[in-house]
Amino acid sequence: MTDLLFDVNLQQLPEEYLNGDWRVADRVLNRTDPTSTLAQATRVRLLPGELQLEATQHTEGGSWSVQRDELMQRPYLEIEVAQETTRALITRLRRSADGLYSQLNLYFLSGMEVQLTQP
Repeated sequence: MTDLLFDVNLQQLPEEYLNGDWRVADRVLNRTDPTSTLAQATRVRLLPGELQLEATQHTEGGSWSVQRDELMQRPYLEIEVAQETTRALITRLRRSADGLYSQLNLYFLSGMEVQLTQP
């Protein structure tokens, strides 16, 4: 990707910036169970209220929403898939000026860090 990416102010993050098909570009598991659905995902599809995780062996559906902490208004993703419910802090979102390319960094409660890219 050669396009210049700009940081999005996370306190003013529009939820529609998160919608779409994301590819898992990088992942650090830390304490996360490597067999969990989230740890094995290769693609993530975020539609309004609907989540679809694609892994090597299977696809799973679930739901997601954006929540904010009261003090600093930091955005979190609340994620529910199968028997797994978790939160992920959105640590960075970068987009190209035309909105065609994006990079999303998430930090999960388990310590897992994931970088997602579009397209």
